[in-house]
Amino acid sequence: MAQPDNTKIEQDFERYLRSERRLSPYTCRNYLRELTRFKALQTEEQHWQALSPDDLQSLLAKLHRQGLSPRSIALSLSSIKQLYQFLLREGKINTDPSVLLRAPKQNKPLPKNLDVDSIQHLVDINPDDPLAVRDKAIMELFYSSGLRLAELAALNTSDFSDQLKQVTVMGKGGKMRMLPVGSKAVDALQDWLDIRSTINTLDSAVFVTQKGKRLSHRSIQTRLNKWAQQQGLSSKVHPHKLRHSFATHMLEASADLRAVQELLGHADLSTTQIYTSLDFQHLAKVYDGAHPRAKRKEK
Repeated sequence: MAQPDNTKIEQDFERYLRSERRLSPYTCRNYLRELTRFKALQTEEQHWQALSPDDLQSLLAKLHRQGLSPRSIALSLSSIKQLYQFLLREGKINTDPSVLLRAPKQNKPLPKNLDVDSIQHLVDINPDDPLAVRDKAIMELFYSSGLRLAELAALNTSDFSDQLKQVTVMGKGGKMRMLPVGSKAVDALQDWLDIRSTINTLDSAVFVTQKGKRLSHRSIQTRLNKWAQQQGLSSKVHPHKLRHSFATHMLEASADLRAVQELLGHADLSTTQIYTSLDFQHLAKVYDGAHPRAKRKEK
């Protein structure tokens, strides 16, 4: 039986992506562009069904030799895997030649933090309206306790204790942790809660809109970036950057990686180590100063 040409397969594949997968036109275009890139690497165009795992691995190696980034290669591989899953589903092939292919590891970009002066400038706003009071409390709490966006958005008034000096949050995997709240954040929270008490709220959410609805993730992100622009900061500000700034500054001041791990709610210490972008010199300095076998004898 003659095999259908590649053009017919790609047309059917595109219809599948658009109609059944309901992917956006942009995503469909990216997938098809990567298939075209793959075809261009072949010395002689072959039917998609005829390519073996070794053929596909060879094409990936060519992408690597061309200097494509791991991210771009991963996108190409994703398009190939989608195509072969489609062909397998349609009964055009019996086995998927792409199933064992793996994309190269991508270096995770480390989040950038704000320095202490930038944080001070960000939160030094004149709370001349209720929204400004609320936003100041949000920013102070992010930086004070290193909360994730979802954790802060989900806060209820009952989560605070000891006159707002402690807050209990539900972290990833349903794990609860109790966090201290700094004095600046306590003051900002109290100012906001005084205003909140005059709003007809729909539930016990701490941070609400003027209509009393719980503030959404998107709204929190938008408000933070708005204040960054208004306060003249050179970079965008988002919850993750404040969380990272909290972790970095805590680590610089205490050198206690384990404590920072607990505050951030990381299950694995290595996550904290990457998150706070520790360099070897800092680790070596902490080691030399703390380990019994590393301490130098005083003269």
